[in-house]
Amino acid sequence: MSGPYVIRGSVSLPEAELMWRFSRSSGPGGQHVNTSDSQVELRFDLAATEALPEVWKRRALERLAGRLVDGVVSVRASEHRSQWRNRETALVRLASLLAEATAPPPKPRRPTRVPRGINERRLREKKQRAETKRGRSGRDWG
Repeated sequence: MSGPYVIRGSVSLPEAELMWRFSRSSGPGGQHVNTSDSQVELRFDLAATEALPEVWKRRALERLAGRLVDGVVSVRASEHRSQWRNRETALVRLASLLAEATAPPPKPRRPTRVPRGINERRLREKKQRAETKRGRSGRDWG
């Protein structure tokens, strides 16, 4: 693996807190797939970690509540034939999941009014269009 996986800023996933489990994967691989444990399950104890700031941890626990089992979030990867590439994929997935879950909430939208000039122009163009269409009716045609 290529170094620590950064979640955001200077916060990264600590290698010591990652729990790996490997099993046989379905999918591509031919006869080789019957003998190798290429599927990867990566588990991270979100509730007990000290790597995340307290605010981020609370936010992540709240947002990922549906995915957690006893405070542990797990990610699976089995797309690749190699266990190494599946490990990379699982790490990237976990890091992006945590980055999304710990992101600050979006700023609330400030409602704005439509400027009067724009509204008047819209109504004027609407009237003009109605006149054009009214002129198309075949009442006074020959």
